[in-house]
Amino acid sequence: MRILVTGGAGFIGSHLCERLVGEGHEVLCLDNFYTGSRLNIAPLLTHPRFELIRHDVIEPILLEVERIYHLACPASPVHYQANPIKTIKTGVLGTLNMLGLAKRVRARLLLASTSEVYGDPLVHPQHEEYWGHVNPIGVRSCYDESKRLAETLTMDYHRQNGVDTRIIRIFNTYGPRMSEHDGRVVSNLIVQALQGEALSVYGNGEQTRSFCYVSDLVEGMVGLMESDYTHPVNLGNPGEYTINELADLVRKLINPGLPIVYRPLPSDDPRQRRPDISLARRLLGWQPQVELREGLLLTAEDFAKRLGRGVRPSLIAVP
Repeated sequence: MRILVTGGAGFIGSHLCERLVGEGHEVLCLDNFYTGSRLNIAPLLTHPRFELIRHDVIEPILLEVERIYHLACPASPVHYQANPIKTIKTGVLGTLNMLGLAKRVRARLLLASTSEVYGDPLVHPQHEEYWGHVNPIGVRSCYDESKRLAETLTMDYHRQNGVDTRIIRIFNTYGPRMSEHDGRVVSNLIVQALQGEALSVYGNGEQTRSFCYVSDLVEGMVGLMESDYTHPVNLGNPGEYTINELADLVRKLINPGLPIVYRPLPSDDPRQRRPDISLARRLLGWQPQVELREGLLLTAEDFAKRLGRGVRPSLIAVP
């Protein structure tokens, strides 16, 4: 098939492009490089079935495609809070443009939504029927609410115009090609550990997260795209860890002697985050395969190469 991936030069998008090209599809990667990087897609640039288009989804574009994976949007707090108006435009106008394209060319569109639609949840673990607990005027709302509206637009284009759509809600995902400056907890801790710095934990570190390795997420995305299900589906790893537990594991794997320092908790930071993936298991036969320790090792090795640092002995030696 001929497939468009918006945000295809980003962390998740580049892994998805690689997977789709490997399956024999013709892939159009659309990115404005606001947070994406050419380095992420460098191995694909000379591939005959891969094409890079530098374009901002805020502006309309007409392409002939059969599938659209719509991932374009800054996804880490550092990036989406740096320019909240642009984040809202990307989430809303970008989604409108991609839905309009899907309608015109009769393509199937998968919207990459987020667990942030649940906000600081009052239900735990979070299931797809939960409507969320979101501050509509907080510093995170530019991302949270634009993704909630993107879901609304997607469902209304499906109901009103018959557009063939899918929606995934992505929980914390990590792996090679994460930006070392994205402010996410996994990348922050790994970079600090590799550089021999104290590990930063925000708040008391007892807030929880779940961590899904990127190859597992991509597997679920492709599975949902080719399914017949049109309502939102959670994709994430149901293993739940406190931030203290994550920091301690990173320290043990990379540099056991490092101290942990506690810093003020950012505004509206969720206290608990864990997906209920019962629907994905039942619908797609999907569940994560990569354990956190294995995924952290693979991610740390990638960061070590990019930072120009040798992999510490403890990174390999810990049994």
